[in-house]
Amino acid sequence: MTADAAEAASASATERGRARRLVAAVALVWAAFQLWFSSPLPFLVSELLGFSFGIFNNTEARSIHLAFAVFLAFVVFPARRRARAERVPLPDWALAFVAAGAAAYLFLFYEHLALRAGNANTVDVTVAIIGIVALLEATRRALGPPLTVVASLFLAYTLLGQWMPDVIAHKGQSLTKVAQHQWLTTEGVFGIALGVSTDFVFLFVLFGALLECAGAGNYFIRLAFAGLGHLRGGPAKASVVASAATGVISGSSIANVATTGVFTIPLMKKVGFPATKAGAVEVASSTNGQLTPPVMGAAAFLMIEYVGISYIEVIKHAMLPALISYLALVYIVHLEACKANMARLAPAARSSLARRLAAFAFVVLALCVIGAGVYYGTAAIQTAFGAAAPYVLALLLVGAYLGLLSWATRVPELPQAQEMDTLPRFGETAQAGLHYVLPIAVLMWCLVVERFSPGLAAFWATVCLVFIVLTERPLLAFLRQRATGADALWKEFRRGFGDLVRGLIAGARNMIGIGVATATAGVVVGTITLTGIGQVMVEFVELISGGHLLPALLFTAMICIVLGMGLPTTANYIVVSSLMAPVVVALGAANGLVVPLVAIHMFVFYFGILADDTPPVGLAAFAAAAISGADPIRTGVQGFVYDIRTAVLPFMFIFNTQLLLIGIGSAAEFALVVASAVCAMLMFAAATQGYWLVKSRWWETAALLLVAFSLFRPGFWWDQVYPRYDTSAPQALAQAAEKLASGELLRLRVRGETIDGKERTTTVALPLAAVASGDGGERLQAAGLTVRNEGERVVIDNLLFGTPAERLRQDFGVDFGWEILAVETPAKRPAKQWVYLPALALLGLVAWAQLRRRRKSTLAAA
Repeated sequence: MTADAAEAASASATERGRARRLVAAVALVWAAFQLWFSSPLPFLVSELLGFSFGIFNNTEARSIHLAFAVFLAFVVFPARRRARAERVPLPDWALAFVAAGAAAYLFLFYEHLALRAGNANTVDVTVAIIGIVALLEATRRALGPPLTVVASLFLAYTLLGQWMPDVIAHKGQSLTKVAQHQWLTTEGVFGIALGVSTDFVFLFVLFGALLECAGAGNYFIRLAFAGLGHLRGGPAKASVVASAATGVISGSSIANVATTGVFTIPLMKKVGFPATKAGAVEVASSTNGQLTPPVMGAAAFLMIEYVGISYIEVIKHAMLPALISYLALVYIVHLEACKANMARLAPAARSSLARRLAAFAFVVLALCVIGAGVYYGTAAIQTAFGAAAPYVLALLLVGAYLGLLSWATRVPELPQAQEMDTLPRFGETAQAGLHYVLPIAVLMWCLVVERFSPGLAAFWATVCLVFIVLTERPLLAFLRQRATGADALWKEFRRGFGDLVRGLIAGARNMIGIGVATATAGVVVGTITLTGIGQVMVEFVELISGGHLLPALLFTAMICIVLGMGLPTTANYIVVSSLMAPVVVALGAANGLVVPLVAIHMFVFYFGILADDTPPVGLAAFAAAAISGADPIRTGVQGFVYDIRTAVLPFMFIFNTQLLLIGIGSAAEFALVVASAVCAMLMFAAATQGYWLVKSRWWETAALLLVAFSLFRPGFWWDQVYPRYDTSAPQALAQAAEKLASGELLRLRVRGETIDGKERTTTVALPLAAVASGDGGERLQAAGLTVRNEGERVVIDNLLFGTPAERLRQDFGVDFGWEILAVETPAKRPAKQWVYLPALALLGLVAWAQLRRRRKSTLAAA
């Protein structure tokens, strides 16, 4: 190398180093801002200072959030995907600052914009146009062309509406109006989606990145293998459980594959899984990681705003589908292992079945005792210490952390998962990392018990995790007597601080794509609010589906999968739920089926995630194939075959909302719903695999599918025999309301004129709460519904704001002046669970036939 070349290379390296340091610094500042915004610190500091300091409203915070995201998008992602620039080009720096300035414009000139709301000047419009163009380019760089193309098409539709086909035509909007609506209000880019990204998602992504840096990912993987690795097909079963656990950390299917797949896929191949099936198992388990509470994909947080429920409700509705989906995948792996007669890995230590059951029972009992002690002990401390209780609880939490660390030093340290040559001992593995559970426990405590907002709960969990990351290394070094001097402990503390910085930077970098995706998806939402295309979609889908719900659901699922081939899950969810959720709700109501809004949003959420393993563009399948060495298309096809069980679930819970834990009245009913759902999913898995106790014959496969359907939807058969509802005149409205139990739905058949002047007849459901007197009229007033009599007609007089009745307007388009045609109350009929008896009898017949064949084959082999 010549002197000039060496000097040039040195200068390039220096420039690259400066660029990396600047990017890292910006990412750190972004993480610090998000922690500050989500914490109570701004209010405490302002109270101490006597004036407002560092308090941002929602619009200002969204503006700053997007400014960081687009700045990092331009300096982290090159203009061309294949370009490997030695340095960040000057045009990229210029675009980064211009885009960040346009995004921060709402924060910098917030008061001026508020004073001239709806009357934007030339500078406002110019900045808005520059901002939209820059956002689209940032999205193209960070996520590829698909989302950019979708947003551009919606913008073109907004501007060129008068030249569109008659079925979707509108009067069109001026460039000034579009720019103002999309950029200078909270109806477009800076709307709900970006608000959720700012308020909730960043903290949860940061929480996951810090957990990974602390070593929790490695701990969960090793724990799964210690518990399941010795079973037949154990590495694949452990892969499923590890992916469920790492779903708590990443909430991303592709990240799950990259995290767990590098270890699980080679081990699956070692015990006999073909490369295609090994990759497919990892893909199927990783895509389901986004469905796993408590930290699901970013789209789950959007449900809070779009559906109007708390995050606890989202977790509750997602819990049973995620559980049975993962159990079925474990069972599929077991069936694959049985079909191939795979060998087992030798366990680290052998013990009898009775001893393992006793140990399991002891652990469950211990967890129950500890949980009860923590719950009632915390309540007692809060009562005894009042305002000082948080400090006492913090000291107890630190004490528990120190105790768990001390206990962890009694067993060997956890090596990295990739270094595992033999299966680890379960007890030692669990003992070595129990302190990683503390931040997750804090998160769940704040969400479930204290009922904090998701952002505040994630903040306190992150604070707990930051403390662990900073102190774990020096404390373990001291307790294991690896380091006793001040210099050695300081060195370990610096390593922990380095882990913290890397975790903060990783969390911010992981948020770049989500930040620009939610902002760009806001363009689609803005188009819907500006043009009224939502109502057009209702008519269009109603036309192609013939007014029936099932074809509309199939059409929605197809849209989700097609869009998901190019759009990230979050953007896919925003686009499809904004367009299709009102359509499905309206079609269901027109057919007499009241579909809860959360059910259709969960439907869209599920199919958006399934796009990650759907050929030809299943990104998770490509990631797994790169590790397994198999063909990515075949891996995706096999992964989707495994994921058929997950694809069926959304259709089931649309028609049987008890699967979402909606409408369950007692503990016995809850137990029956869970047991039947688990059994149904296992039988469905066996049917799709063509193998249960032995290889299934065609009629056995059909019988298993019939059993699964009957257990999932027992009401279907009952509805063919008994009427589901009794119908009474609208004048009996108060009497019907009086008879219903608290929380039950009052169903009304109503007719009225929509906002576009068309008459529509539909069915709506109003939840009723208990009142002191139990009077039906008072219950209706408490629910926010008032009616008036116009001769023989009963008409809705008002739907009060902030009451359950307001949802009738938001979800079904009902408004005052609509006529109530009839009142529907649940008919008295035998419990639908009686259908389980013939279904289980059919299952017994299949079991008898297969056991008989298995005995014959065993005798023949002997």
